[in-house]
Amino acid sequence: MRIKHLHIEQFLCCLVFTLLTIGGTYAQDSIPNKSYEAYSQEAMTYRHQNKLDLALVALENAAKVAEQNDDIKAVIDALHKFSIVYLELDKKSNSEVYWDRANAQLKKMEYPFGNAVQKFIGALYKYGEGNNFQAIAELNEAKQLSNDRNLVNNILLAEGNIYMALEKYDVASKNFNSLIINTDPYEQEYLSTKASLGLAQLHLATNNLEEAALNAENALGLARQHHFFVEVVASNELLSQIYEKMGRFDLAVRNVRNLLGIKDSLFTLDKLKTEAKAAEKIQFDFFTGEIGRLEEKNEELSQEARSSELTAILTSAFLTIISLLAVSLYRNNQIKLKTNDLLQTKNNELQLARDAAVQAMEAKTNFLSTVSHELRTPLYAVTGLTHLLLEENPSENQKEHLKALKFSGDYLLNFINDILHINKIDADKLEPLSIEFNLKKVLKEVIDSLQQSAKENKTQIVLEYDEDIPSHLMSDPLKLSQIFMNLVGNALKFTKNGEVRVIAKLMKKFEEDVTLYFEVADNGIGISKDQQENIFDGFEQGSIQINREYGGTGLGLTIVKSLLGLFGSKIQLESELGKGSSFFFELKLKSKDSLVDDIPFEISENNYEFKGLHLLIVEDNKINQVITKKMLSKKEITSDIANNGTEAVEMAKANIYDAILMDIHMPGISGEEATIEIRKFDKETPIIALTAISLDDSLESFYAAGCDDVVTKPFKPEVFYQKIGENIFDKKRVKNPAS
Repeated sequence: MRIKHLHIEQFLCCLVFTLLTIGGTYAQDSIPNKSYEAYSQEAMTYRHQNKLDLALVALENAAKVAEQNDDIKAVIDALHKFSIVYLELDKKSNSEVYWDRANAQLKKMEYPFGNAVQKFIGALYKYGEGNNFQAIAELNEAKQLSNDRNLVNNILLAEGNIYMALEKYDVASKNFNSLIINTDPYEQEYLSTKASLGLAQLHLATNNLEEAALNAENALGLARQHHFFVEVVASNELLSQIYEKMGRFDLAVRNVRNLLGIKDSLFTLDKLKTEAKAAEKIQFDFFTGEIGRLEEKNEELSQEARSSELTAILTSAFLTIISLLAVSLYRNNQIKLKTNDLLQTKNNELQLARDAAVQAMEAKTNFLSTVSHELRTPLYAVTGLTHLLLEENPSENQKEHLKALKFSGDYLLNFINDILHINKIDADKLEPLSIEFNLKKVLKEVIDSLQQSAKENKTQIVLEYDEDIPSHLMSDPLKLSQIFMNLVGNALKFTKNGEVRVIAKLMKKFEEDVTLYFEVADNGIGISKDQQENIFDGFEQGSIQINREYGGTGLGLTIVKSLLGLFGSKIQLESELGKGSSFFFELKLKSKDSLVDDIPFEISENNYEFKGLHLLIVEDNKINQVITKKMLSKKEITSDIANNGTEAVEMAKANIYDAILMDIHMPGISGEEATIEIRKFDKETPIIALTAISLDDSLESFYAAGCDDVVTKPFKPEVFYQKIGENIFDKKRVKNPAS
């Protein structure tokens, strides 16, 4: 057992001796005799002059002084400088060792500048890997952690290089120009040289050869003056390219000769060996120190356990195992830290992208809300005046122009409505209602409203309705009408001398749960397989030729797809070119079997006697006042005008009106506020909101304020008169049935 222990001790001694021998003459520890700042400045000077072996020696001495002074911040700074030098030596793995060690120290204390430099070096790694946007994000974080002038200047230089790689030359130029004349306390000339080189490369890339040559010559002059050898080489290489491109071959040859002479003197085998030896020596010292600390610990344990050789051997084995475990845990921890940092960066990028998307959506919504109201108001004037002129017996020539104007106004109004509808759905401002309705009535109303279009195309609309479908269903009849208006209207547009079939079938019924199948089929022009892939996208009509021949905005099917999404359903398509198309979907609804069927309905329009009615028009726009008043006069209705909400409240108090037409968007108090005030003293007079409704407006808020009905501007005259009649005469009949 004694012999075995002696062999182990001899092995350890041989191992240490071998490690010390590898270090050679560098293993002799020199005693630093300068301050940390002096060694640090010395290392920076050597680094700029490409004397990286001497820079490493100076940094080693700086680190020793920092450890002797127990200055943890200075130790972290030295580790960071080691990391940068090894990165310039193209030894990234060695660089990361020091960077990781600095990171471990930073976790134990508050040191904003150290954290900023840590981020800065991390950005250099990402830039080297080609992850330019991640590098920019890291540099931005570094700037927020510290405003140290030297660090900020180095960040500007790094950003300039990254923006050059991204070909964002304007931004890169600003960074480089800000460093040409700088007041950096440590690297003024070096930063200026680097910035001049950057500008020369930028102007060469943008073919501004005169500026490129001027900046490269400036960089060469500074580099020679201050012995920045790497920058001397870079300047000569750049100038040879620039002058060759300019056709000044004598100057290009001069710089090539300079390069040959410089490279022969600078980049010799001996220099490379010296740098490699210095780097290995520093690494050797680093790992020797770690071994020394482990040996000291082992010696302490050995002295305590010398009474038992077996205990000593077991202790050594135990320490070896623990050491291996510690190294393994350390490496795993470093991998985990890097993974966490990467995940954090990705999360930050995703958060920024999400915030940008939300802001863009809000900006789009606000823009459309404003534009919709501003467009609807003049459209009201266009359509209203056109209607009035058509009523005044124009000549045949004038009638043709007026009809064209009316068609254009209606087309523009439908286009605005379609865009607003899609954006309301995108902005989550639409929710399906759940009210009782008769499906057959809804479908017949849609078909009746499109009969004129069908006649123009000589096309027949056929309704195939399953009579087993319950009469009373619960859903949103208005949105269902919009779905079928778009589907049937789309089918009619592309079907000439043909047939459009609207099919409704009961698929399944269990208690109150009903599943219905709907289909709109035509025998029109059909849709090719390629066009079917994007037919439901906004502003898509299959091809430019179809758009020119048939017109339209290409938004109808997009609206159908979006509305069905609100119901949890999906539109499907089957089509064959030249034979027709079939759009179909399923809907799950609730039925109300307990309700008794009404008397079979008929769509009828009431002819109201308007003569003698007296109304109040609340409108701030002068043109709209004239149009609305004249439209009322056509039906022998007299009216007063209130220019704003305040006047409306006062006039409603002082006079008796048969109804009030209330604009919503007005200066001062709005139409909603005026309605609320009027309802405090007048609960009976019908108030009809007459407004250019926008994306942000809610019909529910109008009714909640006290409005009896809503008419959106611009409106069809027949709808306008119908609403007035319904709210004045029909409500009187309900209140006084005997009359």
